[in-house]
Amino acid sequence: MKTIHFGSQDRAISAVGLGGEGILRTYDRTKEAQAVIKEAVSQGITYFDSARVYSDSEVYLGAVWGKNPELRKSIFQTSKSASRDKEGARLDLQNSLKRLQTSYLDLWQIHDVRTTDDLKAIARPGGALEAFVEAKAQGLVKAIGVTGHHDPYILTQAVNDWPVDSVLLPVNPVEGTIGGFLTDTLPAAHKKGIAIIAMKVLGASHYILPKLDVSAELLIRYALSFDITLPIIGCSTLAEVQTLAGMGKTLQPLSKREREELEIIFKPYAQRLAFYRGVR
Repeated sequence: MKTIHFGSQDRAISAVGLGGEGILRTYDRTKEAQAVIKEAVSQGITYFDSARVYSDSEVYLGAVWGKNPELRKSIFQTSKSASRDKEGARLDLQNSLKRLQTSYLDLWQIHDVRTTDDLKAIARPGGALEAFVEAKAQGLVKAIGVTGHHDPYILTQAVNDWPVDSVLLPVNPVEGTIGGFLTDTLPAAHKKGIAIIAMKVLGASHYILPKLDVSAELLIRYALSFDITLPIIGCSTLAEVQTLAGMGKTLQPLSKREREELEIIFKPYAQRLAFYRGVR
């Protein structure tokens, strides 16, 4: 597994990460979820995504780290809070740490920022941002991030205005067609020098992949063709984990021409596949 540095931190992590979706975003699937987690570890993946609202994902991960405290030291564990007020975010962090069976997070992210009202609520006195800044100062979290997949201009404003160390944003051929996240948020993150994590790399494209003859590997290579820190993919099977890990061992981005050709293929489906933006 190839490694990269997380933003400006002197911390090497795997070049791909296990997303918090897939089998992790379920309830009562402990056996299958832990098999996926353990396979990711065995393949050299060290970045693990999660969120307070992702069903039992934190519980599944915590059960593995709790039994392997030495392993936890080598893992880059993330989580997120969607609370907009300080006390709600604090409670989310306490619960996340308990469920993950850890005393700290490597990255805690302000989750799913969508609107101007979100920006105002989070940044106001008594807003969630205060909890994030305090948690970092106390050593409960090593880095602060922000995530969004609804409005690229709102996410860009958060990147510009808040003391964040990372941004999690969608990177896929649909975004290459529509613009916004890749034309505004990505450059803003580069200018600020923060880590850039790609999500929704596969998007909803699994519904049309057989029709288009597009593989998951091709979409991961598409994401890698941008100047990002790493992509994260939710997995449901050991085979999917192995595919993801394989991409992290080769790191073969598409050429500019290949990327443009893929965007042309996806263009007719762009509005439908960008459902996560709220586009209709």
